[in-house]
Amino acid sequence: MSRFESLGELKEVRTPAGPIRYRERGTGEPIVFVHGLLVNGDLWRNVVPALSAHYRCVTPDLPLGGHDLPMNADADLSPAGLAEILVAFLDAIGLERATLVANDTGGAVSQLVAVSHPERIERLVLTPCDCFDIFPPKLFNYLKLVARVPGGLYVLGQSARLPAMQRLPLAFGWLAKRGIDARAVSSYLEPGLRNAAVRRDTAKFCKTVSPRYTIEAAKKLPGFDRPVLLVWAREDKLFPLAYAERLARTFPDAKLVTVDDSYTFVPEDRPEELARIIADFIAARPVEAARPRVAAAGPRPVSPRA
Repeated sequence: MSRFESLGELKEVRTPAGPIRYRERGTGEPIVFVHGLLVNGDLWRNVVPALSAHYRCVTPDLPLGGHDLPMNADADLSPAGLAEILVAFLDAIGLERATLVANDTGGAVSQLVAVSHPERIERLVLTPCDCFDIFPPKLFNYLKLVARVPGGLYVLGQSARLPAMQRLPLAFGWLAKRGIDARAVSSYLEPGLRNAAVRRDTAKFCKTVSPRYTIEAAKKLPGFDRPVLLVWAREDKLFPLAYAERLARTFPDAKLVTVDDSYTFVPEDRPEELARIIADFIAARPVEAARPRVAAAGPRPVSPRA
């Protein structure tokens, strides 16, 4: 499957839970982009180019349904397990710390990292994402049921291939305001349609999603003292702006910036504006450069069509 060249070279590392493919572009202070459920790193394809001139932009495909390589059969793919996998990924690519930029489910995972491994985060950037009592949004609670039905995720993936289905609120309709590039949608759907083990990974995560994770994390967020940027869509239908305002009050060092003409997927709807806001934030909040950590097993390049 071809992938977007704007994200850089496709590479692969192994974590204790299984292999992770990622793209990397640029040099300098590292930024790691964290996507959500049923998509992959291609979500950030229009954000990374504007930042890679000055930063090392790393975009992993986490085991959330749009990943090409399945994890180990015994991998913990609960939200807490995903947070540990993200930390293990940082270890594998040799990063002691990084700025995390997250969206949707990736924001919940990043909050869990912030409270369990705060020393690994230089700055935290959250775009519209699960938090507090929203995990998942009520509209997507059906995924927990679908994940428990044999063949349910396969049928869902096949139906989501239809453009009319993609425009429905139950699919991408309330996530991206103007639709999503067909090539990106294909990269999100095809791994799960091709590989039963990928669907197994997705089901494992969906079955464990619960607001108890984000509610418990929220109790500890006041102890996270790194700079936080919240970039929220005023028109978001899944994660209301009031939740961003609440997050801004919860973190001890947070700034809230709102964007217009966007839904949840700000990286899709307003990528250039998002990149500019992130760059301004990093420039305004300089921190000690991340120290390299020697990876146990270095990354290896992967054919972009592997």
